[in-house]
Amino acid sequence: MTPRLIRLIVGLAIYGAGEALIVRAGLGVDPWTVLAQGISLHTGWGIGWIVNLLGLAVMLAWIPLRQRPGVGTLANILLLGTSMQLVLDLVPDAHGIVFQALALLSGILLVAFATGLYISAGMGPGPRDGLMTGLHTRFAIPIWVARGSIELTVLGAGWILGGTVGLGTVAFALLIGPLVHRALPLLARRPRVALLPISADGPPATPSRA
Repeated sequence: MTPRLIRLIVGLAIYGAGEALIVRAGLGVDPWTVLAQGISLHTGWGIGWIVNLLGLAVMLAWIPLRQRPGVGTLANILLLGTSMQLVLDLVPDAHGIVFQALALLSGILLVAFATGLYISAGMGPGPRDGLMTGLHTRFAIPIWVARGSIELTVLGAGWILGGTVGLGTVAFALLIGPLVHRALPLLARRPRVALLPISADGPPATPSRA
């Protein structure tokens, strides 16, 4: 197993674990997990399994955008939600504001660290980031518009379905970018790795190495 593949697998596993802690904090989750939560409430399926299914559905949306998945894309679909579900099955909900805050911050830190690992592997974008960059490439939509539109749409849909929107949602949005910015130089395999817009549901894409 190559070092890049190890980074990819470990990064996705840690990312899923971090997302699970954020869910267990009960203070609000990132937009894509809000959607997964909402669907889970209506289907009875585990949130992690729904994360995997959403990743697959989003990747299928790449077809008209002429995007090509990489190893990292497929691994994202198979591993991120699976790791998340395994941790959700093992870790109970946090109770009390102190333990909830600790779970939330620990989850965000894990996600930031995992994102650095995932990017440094350079094996293709996650499905949601590929959707964002695909819209940018195909229709010349600015990255920030594509990202914002997608995330607001899934956030609204998830909230309507009953997903948790709250302090954790805001904290994730505010903290994940700066934390990943710190993590990237520490985990990069080479001196510099470009920091691209962070998608709240998964690690950002690295088009130059996808």
